Amino acid sequence: MSQHSAPRPAATSNTANTTATADIVVVGSVNADLTVNVPRHPEPGETLLGSGGGITAGGKGANQACAAAKLGGRVALVGAVGRDANATPATALMREAGVNLDHLEDVDDVTGLAVITVAADGENTVLVIPGANALVDATFVRAHRAPIEQAPLVLLQGEIPADGFAEAVKLAHGRVVINLAPVVDVPRDALLTADPLLANEHEAGLILAQLGLDGSGTPPELAQRLLDAGVASVVLTLGAAGALVADADGLRDIASPRVTAVDTVGAGDSFAGALCFRLVAGDSLDDAAAYAARVGAFSVQRPGAQPSYPNSGDELPGAAR
Repeated sequence: MSQHSAPRPAATSNTANTTATADIVVVGSVNADLTVNVPRHPEPGETLLGSGGGITAGGKGANQACAAAKLGGRVALVGAVGRDANATPATALMREAGVNLDHLEDVDDVTGLAVITVAADGENTVLVIPGANALVDATFVRAHRAPIEQAPLVLLQGEIPADGFAEAVKLAHGRVVINLAPVVDVPRDALLTADPLLANEHEAGLILAQLGLDGSGTPPELAQRLLDAGVASVVLTLGAAGALVADADGLRDIASPRVTAVDTVGAGDSFAGALCFRLVAGDSLDDAAAYAARVGAFSVQRPGAQPSYPNSGDELPGAAR
């Protein structure tokens, strides 16, 4: 079985961003993204010629950590990479953004790999090989409990083992934000701690099915059903249509600026990172979601995931009317 190494040294690009001062701790995946551009997505059994083939930084955990840090958030990440050539490009932009990597371990496995196909209309498909991410289990997470216990907000996704996910929820003393993507089986009690539960329309249906409930219906119906199941708040992302926020005060539509999408890879992760960045700053859920929609709109106008995310000084698309 693969063995963990000593934790990696902290990122040197932002020495003030230490684990002890992290407002957001992301427990999640780190991937190298292999991106292929195609005129359209192939049909089953079909071969198409593509372009690209470069390796860039990805993984839902890393993407969301990088998005929040680039906006100015104090962020730490708990996760793992392999001892292979892909580890360096997979972490480069997080280091540049100032994400604290004290709790990112080198392990005896390959770095997670995502093979991304981007069609000319900007829509994408993603195939993920977990690699080192599969070692971020309950034992691993317990070994890195300090930043999780200290964080005002812990952010989780679905690209680490379910017991690691559940252990992070158990250790968290602050707010827990869950973006269960991909939708994997996790303990019900852990899932229901989400505040908010962040999902797109498809994921919301799968989560409801996992809870033993009807996963069909309109976004408002899905959101209300999740609230009725015991989730404190829900944010459903709806692409160019914006988002839907739902909590005990009701359901509210959040509009998105109109932009021309070039590449939607990682757009949902930019939304998640931006949402958490504004929540720890004290914004209401509605205001945080509106800001996140603008960040998401910024990101789809540029290729790639982390390279497309705005920095704190960048001008975001105007608030939608």
